Amino acid sequence: MEYTPQMKNRVKRVEGQVRAVLRMMEEEKDCREIVGQMSAARNAMDRAIGVVVSSNLEQCVREQIERGEDSDELIQEAVQMLVKTR
Repeated sequence: MEYTPQMKNRVKRVEGQVRAVLRMMEEEKDCREIVGQMSAARNAMDRAIGVVVSSNLEQCVREQIERGEDSDELIQEAVQMLVKTR
């Protein structure tokens, strides 16, 4: 699978958010601020996971259709990956 620059940028944003959390901890910021930033990082990672899985699923389903294969199992696998991340 090809990971697009947009996908990579999403992960880089999460990386920046996590670094911000560490910096806030080192600066002994208020717990509410830190938890808010941690929640934002988690949500951003969840969205990145969704983009990667959906893009990969789309590509794989197209390939299977071109080969005349059934894609039901592939779709179920993608759904399970998303369920496991929650």
